[in-house]
Amino acid sequence: MGPVAESGVQRAAAIAPREITETTMSLDLTATEIKSRLEELRVLLERVKDASRYEDLVLRLSELGAKMEKEGFWDDAEAAKPVIAELKRNKAIVDRIDTLDADYVDALTMLELGMDEADEATLTEVEESSRALLERGQQLEVQTLLSGDYDSASCYLAVHAGAGGTESCDWVGMLSRMFWRWAEKNDYEIVVIDEQPGDEAGFKSVTLHIQGDWAYGYLRSEIGVHRLVRISPFDAKSRRHTSFASVDVSPEVEAVEVEIEESDLRIDTYRASGAGGQHVNTTDSAVRITHEPTGIVVQCQNERSQHSNRAAAMKVLSSRLLQLELKKREDEIAKITGNKGDIAFGSQIRSYVLAPYKMAKDHRTETETGNVDHVLDGDLDAFIEAFLRASAKRT
Repeated sequence: MGPVAESGVQRAAAIAPREITETTMSLDLTATEIKSRLEELRVLLERVKDASRYEDLVLRLSELGAKMEKEGFWDDAEAAKPVIAELKRNKAIVDRIDTLDADYVDALTMLELGMDEADEATLTEVEESSRALLERGQQLEVQTLLSGDYDSASCYLAVHAGAGGTESCDWVGMLSRMFWRWAEKNDYEIVVIDEQPGDEAGFKSVTLHIQGDWAYGYLRSEIGVHRLVRISPFDAKSRRHTSFASVDVSPEVEAVEVEIEESDLRIDTYRASGAGGQHVNTTDSAVRITHEPTGIVVQCQNERSQHSNRAAAMKVLSSRLLQLELKKREDEIAKITGNKGDIAFGSQIRSYVLAPYKMAKDHRTETETGNVDHVLDGDLDAFIEAFLRASAKRT
């Protein structure tokens, strides 16, 4: 890889628009707003480059490229996988920054052109593009907040019914759909690992495997208790009910990263209860694994064979054990900083109110919206971004 290209920030100094004093008041006002917005973007780009260690990433890409060009690299497919994955992740970050940087310079050039020629159409175009660029920059900045060791990993997301009986089981189904819709909107692949149907409606628990870069980094913001207030569809008197469900998210890791003693496991098999055809429902293909030292229980019935279900359940167990270790580290940090409430297990993180008014509110960041229907349809970005920004301030 060649030398680092001159950045947009450096090039901008040479083409920065001159002070506007020769145009009409309308053009002057428009140009001033654009300049202010592009200056905000320039500062944001500098923060993103610093936070993402942009120069180090460019250097690392060069190293990875050289490694891939060495003779025999492609002979060992397993050894090549982590190198390819790292190159793909780093290149995606660098490409996003480079593209935004280049578009920023283009906007500066168009602004200068529009002012030189007093071209209202050009300034209108730049005004619109500058808004879009700043929005892209803000989204890119959020991605740089995903700096945890496992933030780039896929994840397992489990939703469990809490107090509320049938109401909570139905709430589990609603939450599972919400996360499914969010994942779809962000082009993640989703696989159902396990579903435990409720006695009358909904599910006692649902476990999803959400596959794609940064899934864990984003969705770890959802760990905790979610509360629903609504007029119950199961109450003949149409009374208001409160339901609870807990969400647990853990990063997908290779089994070798977590040491598991076979003697610590209790493995049970049972007949799958969900859909899946005659074979699934007439053989003991479902697997439940209990890790006795921690009490963690995982189960899988999605695959057709007991062997496949056991392998999938072991991956979930490895993920849950790693998440448990990560939480222990967070608790230790909380003891030192005195910031215990934000990360306490079982804390109520968000409320979704459907009656007597409509509101979704995150109690950690005070982020709220009256459009709770959109939230339940997977519109979670505002909550996720607020959590990441707040977490970054605490560290």
